[in-house]
Amino acid sequence: MEKSVPLHVYHVNKTSIIISRAHAFLHSIALLFLIHYRLSFFFQHPKNTTIPTLPWLLIFVSELLLSLAWLFTQSYCWRPVTRTVFPERLPADDKLPAIDVFICTADPNKEPSVEVMNTVISAMALDYPPEKLHVYVSDDAGSDATLRCTKEAWNFARYWVPFCRKYDLVTACPDVYFSSSEVDSGNFEGSEFKAARTKMEVI
Repeated sequence: MEKSVPLHVYHVNKTSIIISRAHAFLHSIALLFLIHYRLSFFFQHPKNTTIPTLPWLLIFVSELLLSLAWLFTQSYCWRPVTRTVFPERLPADDKLPAIDVFICTADPNKEPSVEVMNTVISAMALDYPPEKLHVYVSDDAGSDATLRCTKEAWNFARYWVPFCRKYDLVTACPDVYFSSSEVDSGNFEGSEFKAARTKMEVI
């Protein structure tokens, strides 16, 4: 059986591992001393304490929460790696699997429909075989505004998606693309591209 070529490789930086683990070890020791110091306060004789118990307890709880948050962040610092991807090794379009993109929204007041539709159009313009890319919008609120915007987005996407694919645009989000002053085109910067871009702005 022929061995497939990997699409990415990762490199382990041993120096970063040593530094990260040494820092985690020293930080853990400091936290243990701090917790021991806070706990020893509660076992002192009441006559020897001059600090109110409630503020001390609140500080101790906050430090425990921050220590727990720090502990959770150590999972990706324990063994840091860097990855190198090889998009040129991807199989041909006819061998790629079909993918489904689900975009969920719940409240058009908190999630403006225009921003949601920008996400929908960006997903439709992904660099993937169109016949194998399916985009779904899940509107939990069942808003009429979202439905109308979806119809308008579909009409705009009929022009926007071919425009992105023809000129190899890196930025597929219409709002970001038109608000940027830089020309984001991989292939064309001539009069044809400028005319097409102007046409897209008035659609």
